[in-house]
Amino acid sequence: MSKPILTACVVAIALALGGCVSLAPKVPDAQPGIPASWPLPETTGAVQGRVADIGWRQFFADPRLVQLIEQALRNNRDLRVAVLNVEKARAQYRIQRADRMPSINATGSLTRTGVSGSPVSQQYRADLGTTDFELDLFGRVNSLSTSALERYLAQGEAQRSAQLSLIAEVANAYLTLAADQESLQVAKATRDNQEASFNLTRQRHELGAASSLDESQAQTTVETARADVARYTGLVALDTNALSLLTGGQANDALLPKGMSDDVTMIGALPADLPSDVLLRRPDILQAEHLLLAANADIGAARAAFFPTISLTGSVGSASNELSGLFKGGSGTWTFMPQITLPIFQGGRLTAQLAGAKADQQIALAQYEKAIQSGFREVADALALTRTLDEQQVAQQALVRAAGRADELSRARYKAGRDSYLVSLDSQRALYSARQQLIATRLAEQTNRVTLYKVLGGGWNERTP
Repeated sequence: MSKPILTACVVAIALALGGCVSLAPKVPDAQPGIPASWPLPETTGAVQGRVADIGWRQFFADPRLVQLIEQALRNNRDLRVAVLNVEKARAQYRIQRADRMPSINATGSLTRTGVSGSPVSQQYRADLGTTDFELDLFGRVNSLSTSALERYLAQGEAQRSAQLSLIAEVANAYLTLAADQESLQVAKATRDNQEASFNLTRQRHELGAASSLDESQAQTTVETARADVARYTGLVALDTNALSLLTGGQANDALLPKGMSDDVTMIGALPADLPSDVLLRRPDILQAEHLLLAANADIGAARAAFFPTISLTGSVGSASNELSGLFKGGSGTWTFMPQITLPIFQGGRLTAQLAGAKADQQIALAQYEKAIQSGFREVADALALTRTLDEQQVAQQALVRAAGRADELSRARYKAGRDSYLVSLDSQRALYSARQQLIATRLAEQTNRVTLYKVLGGGWNERTP
């Protein structure tokens, strides 16, 4: 007696596994309108491989920074949320994918019926079957499953993007702390020198060899240096707190920088014909692409809703008035209830759902194109700064050397009585400003390296393949 229902189940499974017609449209081509390659500076030279393939352990040469990045990848709460979002999206995809197969359930029931003046009757039942399994003839369920899969993949790319951003943020926070530490050291050295100079000027004033104006001018430099020491001390504390937040715990003092270094990061020169399609490997752009594919699949599901829906309900089991006779011979039962539903009047609901799905697709397409455009601009900006910051750093180093010589000469001329103290004071201020500006330029150059590494898609691989 169970042959018809078994045959129907076999047919349903074959239809589910055999693939269905998809009503999703062709995925529209993105038209971001960007050049085929970037205008690279002449100083980039050539390199083997792609920047995105350079593992962050090889890119960051400072072992202390590498340890801080390891700590951040283990403990950072934002990255932990990103990982959990991937797990959530995976579960949602598995739920949606389960609709493509019939759900088999076992049920047992007892029915007692009583009529006034008659004895109570009862029936025991045990069934195995499926309920409302949709034959996906027009691909609605398959489109929904595809949409869930693309969103799961998009969430995976979001996790990669979060990791890439976290690594770059840790590196930039480390470099900022190093720069402020360097500035603090310069400010302290300047304060000590100015205090010694002020004490000497005060002694000369007591002996009548210097005027009150010279003494007051010398004191202004001391107080300025003291204020800068206090300011940079506060900035170092703030930078340390920011780094601790990124790493998810208190950063070890042994891992903190003591000043600027030129070997914190390393990056090979870029190839002379670097194509712009390397952007397609960036996780944020891949995320936008998966969301576009998901929105495209949603159109297929919305279109399939206009067509008839065929669902199957069936079961096989046993029924008996006595529990002991439930599985004896002659107690078998079966049911088979196919159902077809044809939408006739929905008040415009289906048309509105299709229009909304098409609008979502166009929104996703625009966001995908914008992601490509934004990525191209980020790379172009970083490349433009690569050469200018290098030239600026060379010029700033020459400025520091020139300011240092001018300071030595002005001090000597002041001690010889050939210039006023104001000339010496101006040279001291120029030297201090040049040193601080050199630190800022070195920081900008180092952070631009990190930015270029990030915007080209680097920072996801732990090691270079």
